[in-house]
Amino acid sequence: MQIYVVQSGDSLFTIANSFNINPQAIIEANELETPGNLVVGQALVIPITGEFYNVQSGDSLYTIARRFGMTAQELADINQIPLDAPLQVGTRLYIPPQPKVGASFNAYVEPTGGQVSQALETAARRRSPLLTYLAPFSYRVQSDGSLEAPPLDDFQQIAQDSTAALMMVVSNLTDEGFDTELGRTILTDENVQNTLLNNIVNTAKEVGYKDIHFDFEYLPAEMAEQYNNFLRKAKQRLRQDGLLISTALAPKTSAEQTGVVYEAHDYGAHGEIVDFVVLMTYEWGYSGGPPMAVSPIGPVREVVEYALTEIPAEKIFLGQNLYGYDWTLPYVEGGEFAKAISPQQAIQLARENNVAIEYDEEAQAPFFFYQDAEGKRHEVWFEDARSIQRKFDLVKELGLKGVSYWKLGLAFPQNWTLIEGQFNVEKLE
Repeated sequence: MQIYVVQSGDSLFTIANSFNINPQAIIEANELETPGNLVVGQALVIPITGEFYNVQSGDSLYTIARRFGMTAQELADINQIPLDAPLQVGTRLYIPPQPKVGASFNAYVEPTGGQVSQALETAARRRSPLLTYLAPFSYRVQSDGSLEAPPLDDFQQIAQDSTAALMMVVSNLTDEGFDTELGRTILTDENVQNTLLNNIVNTAKEVGYKDIHFDFEYLPAEMAEQYNNFLRKAKQRLRQDGLLISTALAPKTSAEQTGVVYEAHDYGAHGEIVDFVVLMTYEWGYSGGPPMAVSPIGPVREVVEYALTEIPAEKIFLGQNLYGYDWTLPYVEGGEFAKAISPQQAIQLARENNVAIEYDEEAQAPFFFYQDAEGKRHEVWFEDARSIQRKFDLVKELGLKGVSYWKLGLAFPQNWTLIEGQFNVEKLE
């Protein structure tokens, strides 16, 4: 796969010709809705075998070869150039395809309004072949240990057809958000715990869940050890019925990190107890905060590097957003919330407002500004092929288990095209 950024004067046909492929292949790989009207700065996935690299200032055959896991002689032979020949900036070198890497992928699916929309069901059906786990969000724990189930509709059949394992997400979520006191009840009342675990096992057997995924958030800080003990108890109970256990973890960078979101999440204990964890490495840019990248690569890497000091790499899912945000400026704390949008919608907004897409090299994320019909200025941050590739590079570099997406239903076709090109998706069955 090749990632190409649209330049001024480009057309689909000139781009296709430069890579000697059919324009239709680019349309299909990127699900282009208006192929005749590309946006300057738009990243496209070019479905070719291998990729091309344009020589930069300071490059040599040796540095380029090392970057792609080759020898300088191999790179020289493939491109039919002398090993000791000076490289000219801008020279295009062909890089052969790299071996695919085995990895696992999870995606949460969150029905809203008490039902599964046709669009969400379609997204689950289309993407489940590239998923290890499909995770309906979520079973809400009640104060007596009973469970309020999410609508499932055809998720069971979709998972079965695609050999994706169903993940049972269990949360302390209420209509008002994650409930601190409900979390306290779950972690301190043994009768509630016993009822809850019995209900989880019965539901897992009935529906066909393979993994039980605890997403307990906003827990009291003093509850960390109680949460660890609950997980130990849950693991013992779930193992009797052949079930896996996993947790969602807030994005910490140290064991001492303060704040209600972080303090009860003990990375070391979770790494020891559960089969795997999902790091929620997103929402630096969030709907109620100032405009910025949702998952900037620097902070994401910082969380992962801390996690690796506490948790084996093969147990870590990197959390990844499938969305961006559109902020109305000026940002005012406590004011209007940003609107969540898909990467496809972001590109459409740039097109409709005739603005170029820019790219922040430090955050490794695309963004742009536009002015709406009422004269209000907007700032948009989202994901594209370049930003998701940086996360895939991180997964491969650090040997992580894979990627977990929040959440299906927002169109980001390039993500799935890149998975197909680079990974062998691991399945439980």
